[in-house]
Amino acid sequence: MAFVAVAARDGLGSMTRVQKTVFANRERQLLNWLCVRMPARVMPDHLTLVGVGGAVMVFAGFVLSSESRWWLWLAMLGLVVHWFGDSLDGSLARYRRTERPLYGYFLDHTVDAICNLLLMLGLGCTPWVRMDVALFALVGYYLLCMYVFINNQVSGVFQLSFIWLGPTELRLALILISIWMFFSGWVGIHVAGVAISYYDMLLLFAGACFVAIFGVRVLAGIRELRDRGPDGRSANALAIRPVQSASRNAVSRAK
Repeated sequence: MAFVAVAARDGLGSMTRVQKTVFANRERQLLNWLCVRMPARVMPDHLTLVGVGGAVMVFAGFVLSSESRWWLWLAMLGLVVHWFGDSLDGSLARYRRTERPLYGYFLDHTVDAICNLLLMLGLGCTPWVRMDVALFALVGYYLLCMYVFINNQVSGVFQLSFIWLGPTELRLALILISIWMFFSGWVGIHVAGVAISYYDMLLLFAGACFVAIFGVRVLAGIRELRDRGPDGRSANALAIRPVQSASRNAVSRAK
C-alpha cells in the first residue's frame, strides 16, 4: 500500500494533491520513467487526446459486445490507452515545467467528465449490465468529484483517492469486470421478475459507497467550516488567542 502527497501551486491558489492508493508509488515510478523517455515532439495536449481516444475505444468495445463478447478486449485495451493519456498529460507538463495551471485544470477535469460518461454509457450498453445501474454508479462518482472540487476551493486540498482507491484502481476494476463478463457471460439472479446480474450488484455497491463517502465527507466539512471564524480560522484558535494574550500581559505586569 502506498501513500503519496504532492504539494503543488496553481492559478487557483495553493493546492496540495493527496493520493493514497494501493498502486500510487508504483504508478508514480512508471509515469516518471515514461516522462523521461517521451519524445520531445509529444506534448501534454497530445496525451489528453490519446486519453479521449482510449475512452472512445472503451465505449465502442462495450457497445459492440452485444454482437460478440470478443469486442470486450477492445474495451480493455481502451482502458489502458485511457490511463496512459489521462495519467501522463499532467505528469509530462510538470516534468517539463510547462504547466498552464488554469488551462490544465479546466481542460483536464472537463475531459475527465466526458470520458467517464463514455465509459459508463458504454458499460450500460453491454448485454450484462443494466443502464440504470451503470448511470447510478456514474452519478455517485460525479458526486465524489463535486466534493473534491469544492473541498479544493475551501481547504486547498485536492483529494485524488478515497479508501485507498483512485482512478487507476477503478480502471483496473473495470478491466477485471470485463474479463469476468468475457468468460462468464450473464450470471445473476431474478428478483420479482427483474434480472440483476452480479455485475449490476458490484456497480450498485460501488455507487452506494460513492454516495455514502460523499455524504460523510460533506457533513464533516460542514461541521468543520461552521466552527471557523469569518477569516477561516478555527473558532477554538480564535478563543485561545485572547486568553494567551491576556496571560502574557498579566505576566508582564507581575514582572
